[in-house]
Amino acid sequence: MKPERRLIYLAALLGVTVAAIVMPNIRAGDLGTPAAEPVAATDPAPAAETEPLIKAAELVQHTRPNALALRSGVALVMDAREGVVLYERAADTRRPIASLTKIMTALVILEAGLPLDEPIEITRADRDRLRGSGSRIPFGAVLTRLELLHAALAASDNRAAAALARSHPGGTQAFVAAMNAKARSLGMEHTRFTDASGLGEGNVSTARDLARLATAANAYPLIHDLTTSTRFSVTDRHAGRDIEFLNTNRLVRGDRWDIELSKTGYTAAAGNCLIMQTTIGERPVLIVLLNSWGKLSRYGDSQRIHDWLLRGERRALKSLDTVAGVQG
Repeated sequence: MKPERRLIYLAALLGVTVAAIVMPNIRAGDLGTPAAEPVAATDPAPAAETEPLIKAAELVQHTRPNALALRSGVALVMDAREGVVLYERAADTRRPIASLTKIMTALVILEAGLPLDEPIEITRADRDRLRGSGSRIPFGAVLTRLELLHAALAASDNRAAAALARSHPGGTQAFVAAMNAKARSLGMEHTRFTDASGLGEGNVSTARDLARLATAANAYPLIHDLTTSTRFSVTDRHAGRDIEFLNTNRLVRGDRWDIELSKTGYTAAAGNCLIMQTTIGERPVLIVLLNSWGKLSRYGDSQRIHDWLLRGERRALKSLDTVAGVQG
């Protein structure tokens, strides 16, 4: 985690009030809420993004979608700056989405405004009754809401997600209702949630709906921080020991990708799934992959998308140079 991002994480852990005292130049958006206008003249101006030379609508004419051979049954690639879909395959097909669900879990937690430093005890009510999956977090452990959110997003821990829903005002049922209400507010018309972890096959969506979800989540710097940390630990306040976790996205753990948002998922019904916002060339790109064949196929498909886009960029630039030469 970058040093400035680590400060944001610590600020969230300590709470907004303390952070406002010790870190006056951190914007409200850095504490788990969407970024807003600067609150003080001393706030640094945001760095200017480098605009791709080729606009997304023009790039589409040069990408040759038939040349992109993916092993994912459902795929969507979108220019995240311009909102233009660059590639799609069965993008409106409704499918189980497994742990991609946890992005909505994070959104509901952050928008509820609950204290992230509140300690929550893990109970047997948080065990996975559907798939019998394990967890590195033992029953009786006490973690903060922020640490549970971190474990759920980066390590895809199902027990952490269940505890977040159970400890929400009104309990799990109210939490799932809030998830579905948020989906409706985002225009996710083909999406339904039945639990906070994604273990249930009733958690269904489409690639196009998930692109809306990822766009909303990417407005929260804290979600960026938590989903892109490679290795991290949380502290069990009951046992007085640290619990180590590893990000489930192997691309985050490498150094070849510049990733802004990441979430993996898998169940037998959903197949291997991936949501990722990254930069390819100078273009921010959102990738949604569902029902990938094989454990590594979603990563192979990501690389194939990367190379395919760069080839399209080169063809578009060559065409632009040709036009400029004729006009000159």
